[in-house]
Amino acid sequence: MKKYHMIFIMTVYCMLFFAHGDCSASVFDDLPQPPVPIPINERGLPTVEGEKYAVAGNDRQSLEGAVFDRQDNLLFSDITGRRILQATPEGKVENYLTLENLMPCGLAFHRDGRLFICAVEPDWKSGAIIAVSPDRKHIETILPASKGYLPNDVVFDRQGGIYFSDFRGTSTEPKGGVYYLPPDFSSVLPVIPKMSQANGVALSPDGKTLWATEYARNLLHRVILSSPTTSPINGTKIAYHFTGPAPDSMRVDAKGNVYVAMVGQGRILIFNANGMPVGQILLPERDLGNNLRSTSLAVHPEKKEVAIVAGNTLDAPSSEAAIFTAPAFARGLSPLPAKND
Repeated sequence: MKKYHMIFIMTVYCMLFFAHGDCSASVFDDLPQPPVPIPINERGLPTVEGEKYAVAGNDRQSLEGAVFDRQDNLLFSDITGRRILQATPEGKVENYLTLENLMPCGLAFHRDGRLFICAVEPDWKSGAIIAVSPDRKHIETILPASKGYLPNDVVFDRQGGIYFSDFRGTSTEPKGGVYYLPPDFSSVLPVIPKMSQANGVALSPDGKTLWATEYARNLLHRVILSSPTTSPINGTKIAYHFTGPAPDSMRVDAKGNVYVAMVGQGRILIFNANGMPVGQILLPERDLGNNLRSTSLAVHPEKKEVAIVAGNTLDAPSSEAAIFTAPAFARGLSPLPAKND
């Protein structure tokens, strides 16, 4: 009976495509197949396209860690070059700092002006958090590599404590997480344990909601904080399951919207304060396979604009690493005032 049922199905299939003259033809044959199609459930989102602002290199550099300083410069990491780069408001890209043995990832400014850097060893087996003085003459180790973490991204709370993501693990071995360093950096406290390559980390404008992306499992975590390291019994949620590669760094604007860089897709997904998708930013030439390594972004603190850093894969037509700008839903979070302000 099963044999005749299959014959019937194949006969109907061939009749449906008989007009094409070939029953081996497929309904998919004439459809465009870009390298990273927008998932069906996200195609109706309000969409804008970014514009190229500046070129950071032409050697397929991996960029990360975008953040604005108080002088309106955009700082970001060139992981492969072991450098921190700086793009001026006029679009000039220049070297800010070179590290000797570590590769920089996530960046954040302390209220005292120091630049905190999540940095990893070249083998990606360990890493550290270091702090650079405003004059760039002094480097201090905040979290040494001997502690065994793999710091990827970092954000400060209003008290001067640090949330950082630990990129350890795989999709089947959740060895990473999000951790907290109190303002005196004296201890490492778990906040979201057992994550598979924790990546982006951000705080809501009021500091009461912690967001984190889980790179290897394509998850967006939303954690309501009752203290820097605890949440109520119903305070932790998986706000979103991503499709395709892969949630990377994230930022929050002044209205609490969450911007997630999708590395491997050349786009930014935007969520409201409840974790509902409300928009997206597409980078130019993504349908050609260019600018897909969209790893990080920063929302400008004085205007509704986002700056995005992106590079190219080894098989992409372009070898550029560049900065793009696009409209944002709101301005970014203002830098925390210095203690003597």
